[in-house]
Amino acid sequence: KPKVRCFLGLKNRGAGMPDGGLFTAEQFEKVSDLEPLRGQVPARGVIEVKSPQEDVSKTARSDQAERYARRYRLVLVTNYRDFLLIGMDAAGKPTMLEAFHFAGDEEQFWLAASHPRRTADDLGPRFVDYIKRVMLHAAPLGDPKDVAWFLASYARDAKVRTEKGEMPAVANVRSALEDALGLKFQGPKGEHFFRSSLVQTLFYGIFSAWVLCSKQHRNTKGRAIFDWRTTAHHLRVPVLRKLFHELAEPGQLDQLRLSEVLDWTASTLNRVVPSEFFSRFEEEHAVQYFYEPFLEAFDPELRKELGVWYTPREIVQYMVARVDTVLRTELGLKDGLADKRVYVLDPCCGTGAYLVEVLKRIAETLKAKGGDALVASDVKEAAMKRVFGFEILPAPFVVSHLQLGLLLQNLGAPLADEGHERIGVYLTNALTGWEPPKGPKEHLGFPELEEERDAAEHVKRDTPILVILGNPPYNAFAGVSPAEEQGLVEPYKEGLIKQWGIKKFNLDDLYVRFFRLAERRIAEKTGKGVICFISNFSYLGDPSFVVMRKRFLQEFDKLWFDCMNGDSRETGKLTPDGKPDPSVFSTEYNREGIRVGTTIGLIVRTEERAKEPVVRFRHFWGVNKKLELLDGLRKRGFDNLYRISHASDSNRFSFRPSVTTHAYGAWPKLTELCSIAPMNGLMEKRGGALIEMDRRALEERMRLYFSAKVSWEELVALKTGLTEDAARFDARKTRDKILRQESFNKDRIRRYALRPFEARWCYYSPVRPLWNEPRPILWQQSLRGNSFLMCRPAGVASPEGVPLSFTRLLGDNDYLRGHAYYFPVLLVPEHMKVKKGQEHQLQFEATSVEAKPMANLSAAARGYLTKLSIRNPDTNIENASLIWMHALAIGYSPAYLKENADGMRQDWPRIPLPKSAEMLERSAALGRKIASLLDTENDVRGVTSGTITPEMKHIAVIESVERKQLRERSEDLALTAGWGHAGKD
Repeated sequence: KPKVRCFLGLKNRGAGMPDGGLFTAEQFEKVSDLEPLRGQVPARGVIEVKSPQEDVSKTARSDQAERYARRYRLVLVTNYRDFLLIGMDAAGKPTMLEAFHFAGDEEQFWLAASHPRRTADDLGPRFVDYIKRVMLHAAPLGDPKDVAWFLASYARDAKVRTEKGEMPAVANVRSALEDALGLKFQGPKGEHFFRSSLVQTLFYGIFSAWVLCSKQHRNTKGRAIFDWRTTAHHLRVPVLRKLFHELAEPGQLDQLRLSEVLDWTASTLNRVVPSEFFSRFEEEHAVQYFYEPFLEAFDPELRKELGVWYTPREIVQYMVARVDTVLRTELGLKDGLADKRVYVLDPCCGTGAYLVEVLKRIAETLKAKGGDALVASDVKEAAMKRVFGFEILPAPFVVSHLQLGLLLQNLGAPLADEGHERIGVYLTNALTGWEPPKGPKEHLGFPELEEERDAAEHVKRDTPILVILGNPPYNAFAGVSPAEEQGLVEPYKEGLIKQWGIKKFNLDDLYVRFFRLAERRIAEKTGKGVICFISNFSYLGDPSFVVMRKRFLQEFDKLWFDCMNGDSRETGKLTPDGKPDPSVFSTEYNREGIRVGTTIGLIVRTEERAKEPVVRFRHFWGVNKKLELLDGLRKRGFDNLYRISHASDSNRFSFRPSVTTHAYGAWPKLTELCSIAPMNGLMEKRGGALIEMDRRALEERMRLYFSAKVSWEELVALKTGLTEDAARFDARKTRDKILRQESFNKDRIRRYALRPFEARWCYYSPVRPLWNEPRPILWQQSLRGNSFLMCRPAGVASPEGVPLSFTRLLGDNDYLRGHAYYFPVLLVPEHMKVKKGQEHQLQFEATSVEAKPMANLSAAARGYLTKLSIRNPDTNIENASLIWMHALAIGYSPAYLKENADGMRQDWPRIPLPKSAEMLERSAALGRKIASLLDTENDVRGVTSGTITPEMKHIAVIESVERKQLRERSEDLALTAGWGHAGKD
């Protein structure tokens, strides 16, 4: 969009003196010039300003406005509250174009002006869009990117209008879509999603109809004028025609004031230069301009919520090429995707990128075989009968039909109007309908929706699908999923608790359901085939996916994984050597990409099953990984680019190759050395109200909270997290409960390990839900001056660093990344009542002062110490802590961390145990030194007290930039930077 500058005080050029003119940058000799070049006429029109009392429509019909319009072609008339653009029609007469209204009349305008912030929030974005459209109205329009911006701008305006109006006429559309797709548009989010979807469908329907209309008249003389009211006529798919017809009902559009917005849209489309537009549109992948960017500009919140990310072209090409190859090499189909026995499904096809590439690959294969004049016809047959796509959202569904229709048209085999030819992309919920209903088939609101459902179910139930590929969505719409969909991942949960000890399932991501769907279809129905998805990479090694991985190894014979990395949480989007590692979804049009790391998984089940599955894995890092993917396709010995992964029970069937020492798997896990399971740290989630740097401030706050004399209103005025409701926390009810059950106890103020080397004060109470998770067992174990080794259950970062720490304090759940679990060195067993089978769910009985502590050591750990002639760990605290201090020393060994990185990533660290008491004691002595450095509560000679050792003298030394002495009680130590808000460095 060229820059436009407004210049006031124009000279009279025979039509009068407009108040201002809109000039493009080219009309100034230099960017810094204050006036345009002599003799320049405003390229983007002129401005005429009247007082708020005057009527803009009358001004627009005046002789003055007509003179300006004839001389300058465009006139923006305004009285500050209304804006109206005047242009020239095809007959050369002035005509009113687009309008914008701040208020209905002058009184309402001044009322709005008295609340500038609210008015700016409500109307500012639409007004800015309007002004941009005005300034671009006279600009040449041929770039698809610019056309997409105009459409998104009009769609935003339409969305605002629909959100403010009632829509009773589309209630039947709503209920029919809910029934057909298994969605429920409930609550504010559901309402927003529904209305946003309707607007998108309207605009994409109009755009598709305009494209088809323009293509039809491309070689005719003159130029066809597009009328958006004929859209339904151009839409080939019955369900699309019906949806558009229902949404574009004239009475409803007029009620919502949408007709004028659609008129403006059609007018803009009629300004497009067809030759320029279509040359770029067909060459540069239309969808990069007409779906993801459109949705980003139109409704960025919805785009983020739905996880709508356009799959980069290189990724699509690579995946389709790999599928084509394994069909030939592993399934013996010499023509790959072009073989007529190959049925392909993209269950979440979006705008059809994968289907387009599949059809292109088929065309290339047929041409390479010496294809004749029937190649295009064969591709068309494939698009209609064996290359299928499912999509649940109407807007991308429209675009996919447009994309595939244009592809066939360009190949020379367009879909015929006669016989209702259509491609095999269906509006359906891909996760349901694979099994016949137990009762009678449900009737939907429209016959067209029933036809669409029945056609999709025929593909689901009766077609021998051999290939399932695509980019499953990362998030689900927050509607209610049918029971059939919710139960999809149940097989991946079997045995997680009993067999694997995994209580927290992370299987809610939508892509997991699509994997289960694909696995069931290929392995259990067709019996052979290929699955190729790009998705979140969490399933490669995360503990929650162990059953899923095991099933894949049982059901498939060859598995290839291209790990694309790019994860913000695990690697910080950095390569192992610290260079940028952006998301593979980062493109010129979406530089941010996505936050999660991704992987391309290609898994094959052959007709003759292999004795053992083979898993191949490789990493891609850096900014060129998409090109490296494609380059690899041309290399000989493709499989040699991968490492073999030895997935087994010992590594939770991880698909990632493990870098560990040979003996690592034989060493005991930390959890095999303790007599009770480690405990999570405390979770506050009260905005820091229970945790404080200043002990006195915390005590004062909690005394007020526990005082029945302090009213609720007084507490609210203090603005602490204790008076703000949160998940599982009704603030007022909690306080009432506290006052009934407890009184303030000064002894409950304890030192608190919040983060490494960051100890604060906390006030502890076991009464739920004051603390989100009070961890009473951890509290009891910390009362007797106990100490704790801390660790996390699995790695969450790469590189992770040291997974262990030490404290003598009560501690936080997030002390370590991946959550801190606390291993107490000592236990008081009389405090605990252990039921069989519930050893990890201990309940405390009344505390006994005489209770004797005992070592927190498992039977195996005690046996090991006995073997080394180390006795009495229950009465000798030094002996009780030997194994734990040794583990701490091992955990801080750089060699151990490097050599066993992958093993530790998958689970609790495994610790090698020395074969002699002397070696154990020497290692434990090193561990005690590390513990003393980690212990914030005690001085360390040579580090924090006494004569500081030379290597420590330069650590954490405060200095003045001016090399002067600092005064502690002055502004020398004041924090004045003011980060986080505008106007500060």
